[in-house]
Amino acid sequence: MSDTPVLDIPASDSYQAHRQRLLDAEQRLRDQREQVAELRRALPPGPVIDTDYVFREGDPDLNVESADSERDTRLPDLFAPGQDHLIFYHMMFAPDWDQCCRMCSMWIDGYNGVAQHIAESSSFAVIAKAPLPNLRAWARHRGWTRLRLLSSYSTTFNRDFRVEDPGGEQLAGVSVFTRAPDGTIRLSYAGSPYYGKDEYRGIDLLSPVWHLLDLLPTGRGDWMPSDGH
Repeated sequence: MSDTPVLDIPASDSYQAHRQRLLDAEQRLRDQREQVAELRRALPPGPVIDTDYVFREGDPDLNVESADSERDTRLPDLFAPGQDHLIFYHMMFAPDWDQCCRMCSMWIDGYNGVAQHIAESSSFAVIAKAPLPNLRAWARHRGWTRLRLLSSYSTTFNRDFRVEDPGGEQLAGVSVFTRAPDGTIRLSYAGSPYYGKDEYRGIDLLSPVWHLLDLLPTGRGDWMPSDGH
């Protein structure tokens, strides 16, 4: 049992005893998370990315909308000067949808708030299969002014990285890429919300919302974000 004191609050003996057991479990969970992170960092070099993916990107100012403001952006272009790591959040936004998945929208709301802090250690971008105008229109609606937004509409990128199933359904996920001194780009890590059939919560650690709701006596329950409006 941990010798870390339980919070000094007036409570019954049963509450204090249960809180101590909970504290021990929380510390074990912390240690397990550290072990998982260490295993992730120790992954051998991943596969080389030798496909020349060409994404579409617009002006950083979401209010600038014209064909002239759109441009092609390749994977190597996404690494900021002096950085050799790149994180992608794969957003569920199908080409024929008029708005993004409401769960992804909630997550990206959070990323928009912390993007400047992520940028101190890694390049970061949000990518979706939706055509660029649709993606930017939804971003304006949500106020995603701090994110680099990319459309993979005319590429095989989503299918290649298993965020699009054979039927064309879009899936969520996260990918991490690294760039070697010689310019070689590799996939370092890929994560998905789905562990298997009816096995979810694979990347819950990437959004604080779930952890705050898990603090409640009622837990997260079956809560879902609003429809995105």
